[in-house]
Amino acid sequence: MLEKIAQWDRELFVFLNNLGIEKYDAFWIFVTNPRHWIPLYILFFIFFFLAFHWKKAVFSSLFLLAAVFTTWGFTNLVKGLALRLRPNNTPELTELIRILQEPTNYSFFSGHSSTSFAATTFIVLVISQKTRWIYLAYIWPIIFVMSRIYVGVHYPGDIIVGMIVGIIMAIVFYRLYDKSGRRLY
Repeated sequence: MLEKIAQWDRELFVFLNNLGIEKYDAFWIFVTNPRHWIPLYILFFIFFFLAFHWKKAVFSSLFLLAAVFTTWGFTNLVKGLALRLRPNNTPELTELIRILQEPTNYSFFSGHSSTSFAATTFIVLVISQKTRWIYLAYIWPIIFVMSRIYVGVHYPGDIIVGMIVGIIMAIVFYRLYDKSGRRLY
């Protein structure tokens, strides 16, 4: 059963990766780099300071950072245990796919996916009482994780599991934040 799922994951990856169009390569390479999203990260922190008193904004920011870094650490722990090769490092796939990046660490599950969905979900949970527009923030992680297939470094399963883990981590940290915040505010 697991081998069948892995086979479908590989086949879906090859199909999606090959939908790439060369003239868009530079865009997706840009999008997949977390450093290029720094202005958005800053904007997320600004949202906290616009929505709340500065003390609650700092409190919210600290919990956001804790959620993201805990998710990142857990992701790397699982990668070290699962030891799943990335598609770009899988010999039987390299001739079938477009490879625009060549990281050498492991694939399962996507750190881009887990951390971006942890951050976005936490922010949405915190700010959604202030504005429903915050749900548009999900555009960012969706584009971000799509780039990982496009550049040839993650299977769809890596991304889906990363999304689920990120959302669960955000909910856990939001509950801790909410309980702690009730005592403080």
